[in-house]
Amino acid sequence: MSNVNTEATNMLPLLKKKLAFLSGGKDRRSGLILTIPLSSDQTSMEELSATLDYLLSIPSEKCKARGFTVIVDGRKSQWNIVKTVVLMLQNVIPAEVSLVCVVKPDEFWDKKVTHFCFWKEKDRLGFEVILVSATKLTRYIEPCQLTDDFGGSLDYDHNDWLNKRLVFEKFTKESTSLLDELSIINDSDKSSSVDKDKSTDCALLPSFDPETVLQTGHELLSELQQRRFNGSEGGGGGQGGPAWCPMEEELLAQPQVMKLLDSLREQYTRYQELCRQRNKRTQLDEIHTKVMQVVTWLQGPGSELLKTHQAIGDSIRAAQTLQQKHEEIESQHSEWFAVYVELNQQIAALLSAGEEEEVVELKALQQQLSDVCYQQAAQLENRQNVLQSAQGFHSTTQELSQQLDGLLGMLCADVAPADGAAIQQNLKLLEEKLQTVEAGLTSLRQKGGLLMEQMCSQPQWSLEETERPAGEQQDNVQHIQAVMEEMQLRKQRCEDMVDVRRLKMLQMVQLFKCEEDALQAVEWLGELLDALLKTHIKMGDDAQETRTMLDKHRKFVDVAQSTYDYGRQLLQATVVLCQSLRCTTRSSGDTLPRLNRVWKQFSVSAEERQQRLELALNFHTTAEKVLEQGCFEAETLDEVDSTGKTLLDRLTMPVIFPDGSEQFFGSPSETATAAECIRDRLLLVEERRLQLQGARLPDEEEEGVLNGHEQRLDVIGEELSEKEEQEEEEEEEEEVVEQEDEEVEVGQQDEELERSKQDC
Repeated sequence: MSNVNTEATNMLPLLKKKLAFLSGGKDRRSGLILTIPLSSDQTSMEELSATLDYLLSIPSEKCKARGFTVIVDGRKSQWNIVKTVVLMLQNVIPAEVSLVCVVKPDEFWDKKVTHFCFWKEKDRLGFEVILVSATKLTRYIEPCQLTDDFGGSLDYDHNDWLNKRLVFEKFTKESTSLLDELSIINDSDKSSSVDKDKSTDCALLPSFDPETVLQTGHELLSELQQRRFNGSEGGGGGQGGPAWCPMEEELLAQPQVMKLLDSLREQYTRYQELCRQRNKRTQLDEIHTKVMQVVTWLQGPGSELLKTHQAIGDSIRAAQTLQQKHEEIESQHSEWFAVYVELNQQIAALLSAGEEEEVVELKALQQQLSDVCYQQAAQLENRQNVLQSAQGFHSTTQELSQQLDGLLGMLCADVAPADGAAIQQNLKLLEEKLQTVEAGLTSLRQKGGLLMEQMCSQPQWSLEETERPAGEQQDNVQHIQAVMEEMQLRKQRCEDMVDVRRLKMLQMVQLFKCEEDALQAVEWLGELLDALLKTHIKMGDDAQETRTMLDKHRKFVDVAQSTYDYGRQLLQATVVLCQSLRCTTRSSGDTLPRLNRVWKQFSVSAEERQQRLELALNFHTTAEKVLEQGCFEAETLDEVDSTGKTLLDRLTMPVIFPDGSEQFFGSPSETATAAECIRDRLLLVEERRLQLQGARLPDEEEEGVLNGHEQRLDVIGEELSEKEEQEEEEEEEEEVVEQEDEEVEVGQQDEELERSKQDC
């Protein structure tokens, strides 16, 4: 490519005017088409000449040898200007011009004058000039090689061409300068490689960034190749020739860009290797300096911080304060550990590509750095574990102390439960609190043992540095042991008090149980009395049945006697328990009087029942002797009569209790049913008596005797009926009285409710 004396940057305002341009189209001889679009304004011939000089400097000599076809667009200009431009071409590019096509306006110029003038100047000009309209320009140039201004299909963007031209020239200038600088830098390094300490940082900085220049070149080359590829697919040129775009290699010298890129990559690769070697040497020195800084701080101030902070505190708040201080120490160490990690990565990277002597030095530095960092990290971790265990120990101590205080407060409070269930609940709560305290003390011992073990297993300092940490460690161990001993003593005192309270509460449970069982005995005895008076009414139909009932009655009385004795024993036990508990406010109350009263009532009723059964047994035995064995002695008959009447009288009589109250056995109807059996048997005996007397007395006397007996039996029946009616009347009167009492109580409750409303 020919040398470019003028750069597009310097001619940018002029080139933007688009006084002339190479569209990239070709004529049928493959010559380039140069277009000069004349405007209606006056065109400066100097500017046009300068533009043509610049444009004609772009193509290669080979391309220029094929000649140019110049299109002078005079449709918007005057004939004199067109003529001047054509004549100027003779002075600017006479040898390169093959054909000049002047595009004329339709019927504007005088054809004869213009044709004659160009024909006359043909030999002197050295190239052919033709006048042609825009529509007939395709006779000389293919439409695909003409721009749309002349009805062609060739795309041309002058601004885009200008921008690419500026990029190309800028890349050419920068890459050429950069190649010279890199060559000087690379060559100078050979002479200065012996002196490794000499600083050549300034010489290693070229004027342009190689990466940026290379990227610009690659983008430019890619654009050129892409535009050429797209242009080749846009359609064939004239006479089968390929389509041509403004950025083809003939215009922008694609081979030159590729050559510059190859040379630049080669020099830049050497430059990078040079920089890498020098950077490696500098990096080694920096790594060594940083390693010594890390080691010096960790073995100096870092170790001193850990040695001066060995306490564990005497409370959870103190331990938390120490934990915050330790976190600050860890934060300071973290900064140096981050430097260690970075250095370790750098050393590892250098080891993979370092030389033998560098590898030995790097491994020694890496080993020294790792040993110091791991040792310091182990001490930090152990200190962190000790502080966490200390917080757990103090937290458990605080919780255990609160649990012991709660248990002691519960033990010091008076016990005044309402019943046995409340005592059982209180006792259960007491046992749960004691178990919680026991579990807390066990946990405290475990955490205390773990804490002392961790403190004893801390990394040892050097002999001259261990005096102060050892003294603090001994104080810490003594403090832990003292706390555990104190908690053990407090727990033991609480256990002793719990034993006393447990015994007292068990006695109270027993007291409530005895009282409840005594009340139950009273209820049972009352139920036995009620059953005796309401269900034990029958006297038996014969001697055998009465005898059986008498045996059952005695067993029934034995059960009642056992119940009474059981109640008495329970009440005696309550007295003993109250004395043991010094509970003067509690006593048997009205339970003992109630028990004695019910027992006396039962005893009187049972005695009356037994006497009636014995009388009934005597009656049935004597009556059966008369009826079944035929014993008709007068004494026997009188005894039957006397016993039966006495029994009937006893059945109608109530039981009189010691307090003067009365109670009948069963209802009047049940009493009448029991008496009916006695009366029937009396009638049978009386009939036998009459039969016996009838056999011995005349008829008149027998009739008189029978009438007397019947009258006596009627009297007995009337007396029983009167007693039944009297009992029914008494029951009705009692019901009326109860209803009146209920009405009075309801009235009183209404009055009290009304007074309460008024008070509100």
